[in-house]
Amino acid sequence: MSLRKVRDRRVMQVDLSQNFFQLFALPQEFPVDEKRLVSRFQELQKQLHPDRFAAASSAERRWSMQAASVVNEAYQTLSRELPRAIYLLTLQGVSVDEETDTQMAPAFLMEQMEYREALEAAENSADPVAALERLRQQLKSGVVAQREAFTRAADESNWNEARTVVRQWQFLDKLSREVRRLDERLDT
Repeated sequence: MSLRKVRDRRVMQVDLSQNFFQLFALPQEFPVDEKRLVSRFQELQKQLHPDRFAAASSAERRWSMQAASVVNEAYQTLSRELPRAIYLLTLQGVSVDEETDTQMAPAFLMEQMEYREALEAAENSADPVAALERLRQQLKSGVVAQREAFTRAADESNWNEARTVVRQWQFLDKLSREVRRLDERLDT
């Protein structure tokens, strides 16, 4: 949709039918130029700021609010690695649903069990803070490995492998959040 700028009467182009990478004028690949992402986000925010549409019609104001919402969602997705990886898979027609996609390699299932046992042991240990820190470092290393594996799989357009990597990454991310919650609980 094309919309006129109220103040300077030039035509503004923000095409909401574009994917998030196109919206931010970025190549559709996993590593992103973060400076370019932030710069384009700020540019779009200025274009869509509500003050620019104060004298516009109600349809134009609604459109600007909708466009600003899409821009914010796109930025939140592209600025974080795991959501960006999931979005890239979605663009390739690959679904990554934590609830229904439960098929995992036996070795990773064993690793999950070991992580869960380590979390439980940390909570009950004599020094839970130190035990949680060790687990946090293991999880951090695991996330780095998954990020690197996803980058390789995406570079090779091996979307099935990329999907498997993302599912493992999601588990590590979820467990990292559980570690943070337990750590906060122990601090109180």
